[in-house]
Amino acid sequence: MICYIDTSAILAVFDADDSNHHRAKKQWETLVLEENTLVISNYVLVELIALLQHRLGIKAVRIFSDDIVPVLSIEWVNEATHHAGIMGVLTAARKKLSFVDCISFETMRQLGIKSVFAFDKHFKEQGFICIP
Repeated sequence: MICYIDTSAILAVFDADDSNHHRAKKQWETLVLEENTLVISNYVLVELIALLQHRLGIKAVRIFSDDIVPVLSIEWVNEATHHAGIMGVLTAARKKLSFVDCISFETMRQLGIKSVFAFDKHFKEQGFICIP
């Protein structure tokens, strides 16, 4: 299976205080053990590293970089996808729908990815299958 990885899920894996932590950790282990193709955009990477550093510290960033990033397939956002993300934000005109989410939706559509490891309701609203 090819599965897109969202910030909300990885943060839940790392943050023991997150209400989704136990489900996220179990699902992450399953995704890795089953040798799924795990896709993430470089924009999600930037968002994740900033949030991990801010919320959990540099040790979390180091663990993420050393242990998680090597098992991910990074999709580098090009200019057209970047502009499509901006248009997504402007078209939706919703305060809580992020630019990075819109980039993720566009990336998933371009790659034909239907499943996402996420706890963000916006993915389901866009018609994607959220795991767990």
